Amino acid sequence: MKALMIATEKLPVPPIRGGAIQTYIANVAPRLAQSGIDLTILGRNDPELPNEEIRDGVRYVRVEGGMLDRYQESVTAFLATERFDRIHLFNRPRLVLPVATVAPDSRLSLSLHNEMFLPNKIDPTEARAAIAAVDRIATVSNFIGKGISDPYPEAGPKLRTIYSGVDAGQFVPGWSANGKAMRDRLRQEHGLTGRQVVLFVGRLSPKKGADILLRAMEIVAQSVPGAALVLVGSKWYGADEMTDYVAYLQNLAARSAVPVVATGFITPDQVNQWFAAGDLFVCPSVWQEPLARVHYEAMAAGLPLITTRRGGNPEVVEGTGIGQVVDDPESPEAMAQAILGLLKSSSKRAAMGQAGRQLALERFTWDRVASEIGALWAEADQEAMSPVTQPTGEAGAAAGSTGTEQGAGSKPQESTEQESSARQRSNSEQKPSSGKKQSSGQKSRSEQKSGFDSGQRSG
Repeated sequence: MKALMIATEKLPVPPIRGGAIQTYIANVAPRLAQSGIDLTILGRNDPELPNEEIRDGVRYVRVEGGMLDRYQESVTAFLATERFDRIHLFNRPRLVLPVATVAPDSRLSLSLHNEMFLPNKIDPTEARAAIAAVDRIATVSNFIGKGISDPYPEAGPKLRTIYSGVDAGQFVPGWSANGKAMRDRLRQEHGLTGRQVVLFVGRLSPKKGADILLRAMEIVAQSVPGAALVLVGSKWYGADEMTDYVAYLQNLAARSAVPVVATGFITPDQVNQWFAAGDLFVCPSVWQEPLARVHYEAMAAGLPLITTRRGGNPEVVEGTGIGQVVDDPESPEAMAQAILGLLKSSSKRAAMGQAGRQLALERFTWDRVASEIGALWAEADQEAMSPVTQPTGEAGAAAGSTGTEQGAGSKPQESTEQESSARQRSNSEQKPSSGKKQSSGQKSRSEQKSGFDSGQRSG
């Protein structure tokens, strides 16, 4: 199969300037190529990367990006010159219809890492047409999937949760030989030897909650004077820029009762060293986060972790024994109590860290992610070639009146001409098991429990 993955317009692949989506693509692409797929990655250009190259068996083509409109022109111009059996778009549903127009014979699928179907991001009419034009929508969490199926129930049968992965060979625990060497060096360089290090890794923006964590550490210092805080990250990927918020964080850090190390931007190939140097990882997000990939990195590094009940973050923590979930992320007091509960118990930290490392090795590998993407494509191809049995009589009337999800292979209640065309275009390969089929359920999006056994479906 000849396949194309279309990255987003902001950052290049591989992730020389960071980015969760870019990291995702760079890790799954070689594995998909090794499975026999003729794979091309189309992304934005960068002064440090050639406009075209073959790397690890994957062809990379880089075009002008930055702004979505400009990137759309570059993408459609490229597609006018080549044909692909499968086109998989990342996080840009607004590109679906332009791509479908210029590549009418290709089968389309979409991967979502953020809430891109909100009304302020895509017009509802265009959203429905985009959903109709793709045969599958992979999401990084149930939270993101529910954000699509709630306003657009017809998307339900196409949704699959494919949780992200981590390189457990790069992110290693501080107790391992390689991890200990990195841990000891960084701690000595930054005056952290003998301290209990609380680690934050992420962009320095208000929604990420670093200010809440800094204020929580003031409370922690009263009971654990040997604690320290490390803030890894910058305002934006690949750039250390001063903003009002960054200045505010610097002010809080200067007055902090605990030592605060602010590293600025760290390249993706170096950030693992700070995970090895930490004792406890905290993700203090105050926004409805899709599911931050730092959770997987903390797991692999054997760090117990604290996250917040926001968006998809609790899905891989709650009920796993690897950390705790803070219900009120805007409360420094609540965050401090969670941190104190772990800093005061080395046995609890050790048990959670070991459980997290094991979980990463068993369930959150890039091999599993690539396998589920391949299965997603194959499932859609086979479904498109299978005869669709239309219900008749009373059974048909009942099926037509229900608002619940319909089974794989059947048409959504509100089918469109675009979807019919997309189904007619599809070809078949084979149907292995794939990621989890999503259903809307009864809980609010921020209350969903974990359920990430790969290969299973819910609903």
